[in-house]
Amino acid sequence: MTKNPESKWFGTKQVEEDEKTRLVRGVFDSVAPRYDLMNDLMSGGVHRLWKDRLIRAIRPRTGLHYLDVAGGTGDIAFRIRKKVGPDCRITLCDLDEAMLSVGRDRAIDRGWLDDFDWVTGNAETLPLPDQSVDVYTISFGLRNVTRIDTALAEAMRVLKPGGRFFCLEFSHVEEPFLAKLYDRYSYHIIPHIGERIAKDRDSYQYLVESIRRFPSQRQFLKRMEQAGLTLCRYTDLSFGIAAIHQGVKA
Repeated sequence: MTKNPESKWFGTKQVEEDEKTRLVRGVFDSVAPRYDLMNDLMSGGVHRLWKDRLIRAIRPRTGLHYLDVAGGTGDIAFRIRKKVGPDCRITLCDLDEAMLSVGRDRAIDRGWLDDFDWVTGNAETLPLPDQSVDVYTISFGLRNVTRIDTALAEAMRVLKPGGRFFCLEFSHVEEPFLAKLYDRYSYHIIPHIGERIAKDRDSYQYLVESIRRFPSQRQFLKRMEQAGLTLCRYTDLSFGIAAIHQGVKA
């Protein structure tokens, strides 16, 4: 199988790999101030239930190092912190400084001044040592990574033996009637919401298109296995609108 087949796709447009990374950063620079509000509007708040489901799958416990990649606004990291308290290490890594800035402000609002490590970095070249992480999470971020297989290899590098990998991502609805309704909502409603609320139709048009470029549940499972993860499985959420994939580094 060809590595990183989506590396030159920015939505439905073909671009150079370095340009794709720059364009993705531009999207999140634009949407960062209203990112959480837009997530609520686009999903009717259901994204919060999906993230809660992810935390239940992780079963956080004290004494571990958690790495949340593409986690700038803190949604997953904050849930982990609430579950386990201060007796753990939580690192948030995001390509976009504007997203991290939103997350830092949200953490301060909650009284968490020194509870997280905030790192600007690319999922393809994580600025962390080998075998330094117990749990790797990435939530609604992997489809925006230029080289997904490279990011999976990086996850394997930083995970300790026995470390666990979790990916929550938009996925593929297989039931034909529901898929048709979902496509109609995605392509016609979401960009309109982006235009009205975030004053940025193009970024939300890209986000819709990026969902369709992401591999199906079974395709991504195979790529996890090819990266070397074991005990790989996935759980569909809301009929496959999203899915949780998980695996273990042997």
